Amino acid sequence: MYFQRHIFFCLNVRDDGRACCAEHGAEAAFDHCKSAVKAAGLAGPGQVRVNRAGCLDRCDEGPVCVVYPEGVWYTYVDQADIDEIVERHLRAGEVVERLRLPDSDTPR
Repeated sequence: MYFQRHIFFCLNVRDDGRACCAEHGAEAAFDHCKSAVKAAGLAGPGQVRVNRAGCLDRCDEGPVCVVYPEGVWYTYVDQADIDEIVERHLRAGEVVERLRLPDSDTPR
């Protein structure tokens, strides 16, 4: 694989008043994650790529990001949450259960 992991941040903006990740600081979280990945030496081929995404269709649970290839969905509140995802999941491969969103087929 060209990258070991990708993390996609929903940065969707909705102008119609419906919930969206952008209204929860998603752009700042994306920027922080990109910087944290670089600072940790995890950026580049064979490692981690931090990507922007449009709507990921989980707006009511936002803000959200998803890590592939595992397909693990996260929500987050602040930079400390992003740092934990970077260190535990992107670096060590450990899912951060306290931030994990349920799979779409899991009853809530």
